[in-house]
Amino acid sequence: MYGTIELNYLFTVLLFVVAFLYSSVGHGGASGYLALMALFGLAPSLMKSSALILNIFVSFISFYQYYRGGYFKWKLFWPFALASVPFAFIGAFITIDALVYKKILGLVLIFPILRLFGLIGKESDEKNEVNIGIALLIGASIGLLSGMIGIGGGIILSPLILMFYWGNMKQTAAVSALFIFVNSIAGLIGLLSKGIIIDTVVYGWLGIALLGGLFGAYYGRNKFSNTILTRLLAVVLLIASIKLLLV
Repeated sequence: MYGTIELNYLFTVLLFVVAFLYSSVGHGGASGYLALMALFGLAPSLMKSSALILNIFVSFISFYQYYRGGYFKWKLFWPFALASVPFAFIGAFITIDALVYKKILGLVLIFPILRLFGLIGKESDEKNEVNIGIALLIGASIGLLSGMIGIGGGIILSPLILMFYWGNMKQTAAVSALFIFVNSIAGLIGLLSKGIIIDTVVYGWLGIALLGGLFGAYYGRNKFSNTILTRLLAVVLLIASIKLLLV
């Protein structure tokens, strides 16, 4: 599929690492999966549906772990999700030129890169109440973008929650995980409604992503931190972002 057996193995290993690291901070990993698929030259039509399917399962695992830890806050979740879900469904119907799609994805990857390098989304002791109007606007904007390019949007939402001091790191991870889950379902339903056929290759990827997600969510909930792996993933995403923006 990618050309050689060695490349298949490399893709599998990187897929596991992406799922592990993203789920450890409450994310499904779609931006990471899309980056990998772009690096391996896969078509955008396959990338969107595959990333959303992987996202659904990995983000739910992550949410479950954080929910069990008591970190989920409904009042922090609902205003974002209320606006994002219908717009994620609508966004899936928007057809984007392949070149434009890659440019948008390249720009979106800047968020996880900055997050993984610790440049945005830092935790603070200051706490504010969620502004419902702003939350609805943020949710709708992220939802539309999510449906258009095939992500759950948590990688954009989480640093915003932290920057506005609406929640701490663990609460943000829990909310982002469920946000990704519902957005990914809405986006996938939209794609299926358009007549998109899911490639069976994704089911093999799903097993790898689930395994990485299980380990990542467990260790993330228990304060696991691996700076070296996190930085390596950031470098991979940076390479993918540069490649996408320069094509």
